[in-house]
Amino acid sequence: MALIVHKYGGTSMGSPERIKNVAKRVAKWHDAGHQIVVVPSAMSGETNRLLGLAKEITAQPDPRELDMLASTGEQASVALLAMALQAIGKQAVSYAGWQVAIKTDSAHTKARIRSIDDTKVRQDLDAGKVVIITGFQGIDELGNITTLGRGGSDTSAVAVAAALQAAECLIYTDVDGVYTTDPRVVSDARRLKTVTFEEMLEMASLGSKVLQIRSVEFAGNYKMPTRVLSSLTDPLMPLEEEAISGTLISFEEDTKMEQATITGIAFNRDETKITVLGVPDRPGIAYQILGAVADANIEVDMIIQNQSVDGKTDFTFTVPRGEYTKAMAVLNEKVKTHIGAANITGDAKVSKVSVVGVGMRSHVGIASQMFRTLSEEGINIQMISTSEIKISVLIDEKYMELAVRALHKAFGLESA
Repeated sequence: MALIVHKYGGTSMGSPERIKNVAKRVAKWHDAGHQIVVVPSAMSGETNRLLGLAKEITAQPDPRELDMLASTGEQASVALLAMALQAIGKQAVSYAGWQVAIKTDSAHTKARIRSIDDTKVRQDLDAGKVVIITGFQGIDELGNITTLGRGGSDTSAVAVAAALQAAECLIYTDVDGVYTTDPRVVSDARRLKTVTFEEMLEMASLGSKVLQIRSVEFAGNYKMPTRVLSSLTDPLMPLEEEAISGTLISFEEDTKMEQATITGIAFNRDETKITVLGVPDRPGIAYQILGAVADANIEVDMIIQNQSVDGKTDFTFTVPRGEYTKAMAVLNEKVKTHIGAANITGDAKVSKVSVVGVGMRSHVGIASQMFRTLSEEGINIQMISTSEIKISVLIDEKYMELAVRALHKAFGLESA
């Protein structure tokens, strides 16, 4: 049979009873003859609890010590799951990331995986054991424990699956797949049976919270088929039914791109718009503005530079809402006077709405249909950005849900 990697999120591991259900599900797959590696997250809320303790000790915890602390949440999860499997008669062994070892760089709290040694894991699998590995963490070349940042367990699972050349990586979560949009906004949103790596990466980067962005990048780079499915179903449901449930993230050639022009509508409330007014229109001006923002470790998304008038131009871009105050302070302190800007204005009440689909490559008129739909709803577009398979617009946040519902209907996403 196949080598399969299971990943379980914090909700799935949220209580002893749920951990026992995870053990039953894993045992079912193992009983069917599969080799199983499990990558669980910390129990729901545990990482926040640990980080909260650190903040009670000091306002600025040392990043190395934060990683030492945060990594213990996943270590508790793997040990408890191993015990649950052993209690139902399964041979199981748990490992921390450093024991495998999962090698990373030294960027504490946001490390990146460099290599994974699969020797020990393969020996255990060949001996008939279920192997359980901590997600979210690794070890750097100096022997320090590192963590991969929020959502890092998804990345760990896909990376482990790629290193082991697994047949598939199953991401169990509290939703039953990837939807055409958020069902909380559009009640008739439809679960997708398949989605391409490209589409999933765009949707994750545009606000979809189903998968962490880096995990999708990893899956696409290593062509690792990844399935998103629910851990809240009956753990003893028939394996043949479970194996085709959820949403499969796979290769473009495996999807029917000619049948679906648009795959989904993504949105992000976490947007703010900043405009630097009346700057000299000369070479290097964009670098002078955005360089200062980048130096402050602030991510920039949509960018527009207006037409030059009398040697002056306006420069507009978006940053995450949590970075808005910091970005405005940096611009007023380091940019405004230095480049001779007339003024700097901002709007913290905007949202981004995007249509995504690989079918856009072979269909025309998507942009005009999108813009017409928004116009008919009286929604003004403030900024536009595009890629080969997505169109994003920035709009007033009060119209965001209306825009999502209108676009979902306009592109017929409620029907299969």
